[in-house]
Amino acid sequence: MSALDHVDLELLAALSDDPRATVVALADRLGLSRNTVQARMARLERSGVFLSFERAISSSALGFPIEAFIHVMVRQADLPRITTALELVPEVVQVHGLSGPVDLLVRVACRDTQHLFDTDARILAIDGVERTETSLAMGEVIGYRVRPLMELARRESRPSRS
Repeated sequence: MSALDHVDLELLAALSDDPRATVVALADRLGLSRNTVQARMARLERSGVFLSFERAISSSALGFPIEAFIHVMVRQADLPRITTALELVPEVVQVHGLSGPVDLLVRVACRDTQHLFDTDARILAIDGVERTETSLAMGEVIGYRVRPLMELARRESRPSRS
């Protein structure tokens, strides 16, 4: 991705404020033409700026109110196969590869603590998984956000006055 310019950052900030905004509404808000906004949105999408267009759905609303993070230590040679096996576990909602002593950070959603215990056991049973440590999520303190990063990028993209 090439560097985002000031207009890109303003467009992303407007989308952050109102993710459902139409191209016309964004154009009006930013004082740009509809075609300019459409072209920039298409370019941003092609370059991978947008992570997803799906709506975030509450696992709690689906009947899975218990969330936990499972630290997974694996045999390195088995990592690709383990990742494929984790994709088959429906309770796994997210996995990150990490550096350091923990290889994978697995986020799971479960119905209750027994379900969490059983899910952890299924993950531990995957060949190549050497050890797990589970931490129960007590609540989200700061949700996923990029707005502060956008503000920093906007400040840094302004021409300096010398």
